[in-house]
Amino acid sequence: MKKITALLVLAGLAQIATAADIVGNAQNAKAKIEMCIGCHGIPGYKATFPEVFQVPMIGGQSAKYIESALKAYQKGDRKHPSMKGIATSLSDQDIADVAAFYSQQTATATAAK
Repeated sequence: MKKITALLVLAGLAQIATAADIVGNAQNAKAKIEMCIGCHGIPGYKATFPEVFQVPMIGGQSAKYIESALKAYQKGDRKHPSMKGIATSLSDQDIADVAAFYSQQTATATAAK
């Protein structure tokens, strides 16, 4: 009986690990990036709310970095009210898709959109 229980536990853990591996799809991100382009697609753009922020060009950043940054905004580890609002509206799949899209871009290609 203990062997069966252990086997079931291991099978359940394997399913959880597989479900946690979300793969970003850059094609699916095209409907999700409109809110990003308004700030991150303008070279030299500075946001002025609630204070002046130099907005980085995110095209060409690694997907892991973008995912990490968005999740930090969700948790409140990174402080910016607009980014927190945007990040909290995104699912884990949305974040992976947006990260995949921007990791395949260049700063000049993003700015041209």
